Amino acid sequence: MTPSRPVVGRRAIEVLLQAELPKAEGQRLVLVDAAYEGRGQEAEFSLRVDGRTRRVRISDQDSVLGIVDAWRRHRAEADPDGTGVLVVTGHVPADQLGWDLRAHAVRRHPLAVDRADIVKQLFGATDLDSRMAGERWLLDALLEAEPVDGWPRAGTVLTRDRAVRALIAARLGLGDTTADTLDLDPDTLFTWTRTPAGPERFAALPLAEREGIGEWLAQTVGFAAPTLLALAADGRGTDALPLGALASAALSSSSAEAAGFALGSLFGSALPSFDALRPFANAATGVLSRWIAQAEGSGTQRTEARDRVLDVLHRADRLAAEARLSPLLGADRLLPSGYQARLRRLAGLLDGPAAPAEAALHDLTEHHLSGLYAERTETARTAVRLVRWTQSPLPPVESVAQGVRSHLASSGWADLAVGVLAEGETSRDPAVADAYQRLIEAVRTRRARLDEAFARRLALWTETASQQAPGGALLIEDVLAEAAAPLARDGGRPLILVLDGMSADVAVQLAGELDRRVWTEVVPKPRPGTEAARQAAVSMLPSVTRTSRVSLLCGQPADGGQDKERAGFTTFWKKRHRGAHLFHKGGYEGPPGHRLAPELLQVLAGEDIVAVVLNTIDDALADGREGARGRWSLGDIAKLPDLLNAARDYGRPVVLVSDHGHVLDRTPRGQQTPAADGVQGARWRTGTPGDGEIAVAGPRVRTDGGRAVLPWREDLRYTARQAGYHGGASLAEVTVPVITLVPSADRIPAGWTLLPTERIAPSWWHGDDEGASAVSGSEAAPAADRTPRPLPEPRTADRATVPDRAGLGERTVQSAPYKAQREFVRLAPADKAVAAVLDALLAAGGKLSPGAVAAAAQTATGKSQRNPERFATVLERLLNIDGYPVLQLVESGRTVQLDKALLIQQFLGDTA
Repeated sequence: MTPSRPVVGRRAIEVLLQAELPKAEGQRLVLVDAAYEGRGQEAEFSLRVDGRTRRVRISDQDSVLGIVDAWRRHRAEADPDGTGVLVVTGHVPADQLGWDLRAHAVRRHPLAVDRADIVKQLFGATDLDSRMAGERWLLDALLEAEPVDGWPRAGTVLTRDRAVRALIAARLGLGDTTADTLDLDPDTLFTWTRTPAGPERFAALPLAEREGIGEWLAQTVGFAAPTLLALAADGRGTDALPLGALASAALSSSSAEAAGFALGSLFGSALPSFDALRPFANAATGVLSRWIAQAEGSGTQRTEARDRVLDVLHRADRLAAEARLSPLLGADRLLPSGYQARLRRLAGLLDGPAAPAEAALHDLTEHHLSGLYAERTETARTAVRLVRWTQSPLPPVESVAQGVRSHLASSGWADLAVGVLAEGETSRDPAVADAYQRLIEAVRTRRARLDEAFARRLALWTETASQQAPGGALLIEDVLAEAAAPLARDGGRPLILVLDGMSADVAVQLAGELDRRVWTEVVPKPRPGTEAARQAAVSMLPSVTRTSRVSLLCGQPADGGQDKERAGFTTFWKKRHRGAHLFHKGGYEGPPGHRLAPELLQVLAGEDIVAVVLNTIDDALADGREGARGRWSLGDIAKLPDLLNAARDYGRPVVLVSDHGHVLDRTPRGQQTPAADGVQGARWRTGTPGDGEIAVAGPRVRTDGGRAVLPWREDLRYTARQAGYHGGASLAEVTVPVITLVPSADRIPAGWTLLPTERIAPSWWHGDDEGASAVSGSEAAPAADRTPRPLPEPRTADRATVPDRAGLGERTVQSAPYKAQREFVRLAPADKAVAAVLDALLAAGGKLSPGAVAAAAQTATGKSQRNPERFATVLERLLNIDGYPVLQLVESGRTVQLDKALLIQQFLGDTA
């Protein structure tokens, strides 16, 4: 029996000729002891050998006569340059060839083709990994896949791993053939499946080569590789990652067996056994989790990563639907359909108690896509906040002063939440949208009760209220004296920004966007027994620009336009021996090439007091901007970021204030305006009050005769429909937010204190039942609503200000290590302050803002900490013995973090 002969391809013959022909000058016949891969065929090509181009013909013959005839024909052909070479392959044994033929051949005998030697030559190696000698698939593939510019030099020994990596780079486009290493992991492999031609290139390889590459990748990358490559070989490589996501969902499903059966139809023959499913699913979910983390980051590839993840997962959902697998997967933690199922479940609980809704929100935030669907997740979180608010006790409106303060501290946040929900659910799921609509109506009903109670108080208070008898309220005409003048003491130069029409909900949004590393919010020191809180003033009545804004800027009740405002503003500050400048719309915008008017920048650089009126919010009520989007950001207010930056650059404190608020029109389209007499504006008239209205009269009612009828119901208007209105008696219109900021904690005026971020939002906003009294006027959370938040958020302030006198803080400052360390810290704070800070941090879970830390110390000692960051730095030196980080500033100085275990170890040892 004739032994089987090796089979060679063109590349092997080329390498053989390049090695032999330079040593066989004038010889034109090469006998090769192997069969050609194109059995029985002839091939012709040109080859550069030793600087010359040689014309090569390959003839595969199975008999001596055939060889002789091929040689005769070759010699008979015209070859004036003598460059033609005949290469004869086939199955004729060497001993059957006569010497008359062999005499013309290179080396006078058939040349053996050793693939291993050829591969060594191609890689410039002197030796070969012994494992490669028997792997014909690898040697043949390396010969066939050699790049145009050749394989990279491999050094002395060509290892099998180096050879396979180079082959994968050339064949599949995974990596660079010239690289010394090829970093392969599931991320790389799954990413490759999503390239336009990657899986197609693998599918086109010979079976033996596919199997060899698959075996190597399984050992190198993991057991997910064979299933992935099998999908690529079947032409379904682009679905590898979606199928991996489905596999993960199926395995974690409560109906895993049925889901796995249905999944088998999607994988087909690419899944050799059910045991291969889990490693494939784990690898896929690991890749997707890392991609999701990239999409949630702040890098330049964030948008691309987000689109890539969602494209994969939406495809997974479509595959599940095609295989009728969706009902078996339920609320999966990875698939978009699972997110939607969890959101739908939460929506179904918004009509009930808060605790189940809290639990459903926790499940929603645990979904892997909750961060990518950040707006939808935040809307759902806002809905749960409103559930908490609707189920908390409704505080009585004890006075106008308490009413506006409570609105800025709490019910105004409910207005903000309603605005978020009113924008709608982006998935357009009717079940979720209907649930949000019902919740909005419940909140509006509750808000109407507050507005009615406030309106009754307002009507009585207005009869006698004046600057001489404000009844405990901050009047809008006193805002300059009470908020701006303190900032102007000792040479201070406040910039007063009047945001016409800014309601409480808009104010808390804008203030929440301020960079707390730049701006420190300050408020008057509270009276003993009360909490520090933002100031809220009461507008003039009706709550319209013509009366409220001029009264604000003149510092006394007044009516008029811009000329009256400028004159009154100048007079107010002249009485305090300060120059003043007021800029209206058209006066502060810069010409082309300028962000702000040069005239404005010039006065900002000086010593005078400056005020700027911004009309963006009030103008939007007429043109309908808020009809589509209720939320405001700093960038939405024309020139506001530029003005804040200028104030920072010139070291000016800032007062953000409005002249009145507004209500939005959320009535159904086509609703008719009720007939009314004496209409003077959109939200005020003269005559007799009807349902939803009050009659007001007194010194602060700036109308002819000092009387007016004002609606407190937000759905009442007397003029044509707009996006929003003002002039009425609702809390949203009458409350004037006052936000006071200093560019450095060193510039807090005497009698004022910083406002920690933990004291800003009401307790129900964060869901922290232990901080119910942190914000002045906020409502206490009900006992049923004491489920912790799913994600850490700032704690409310009373936890930061009421230390446990027998707690860990007190024991720490009484310990010997602490007393010894204190001797080495210059200007160390009082022990009482340190103990209060430690207890506040422990009560808050180990993290508080520097402002809250300083507030805890101030509450304990009565001494104001003007620079919270510097105070925290002193605490670091005091507590971090030998450099151990017991307490440290983290998150770019925005958070003080305490390590409780390290505190106990350093100061209390085993006595804790």
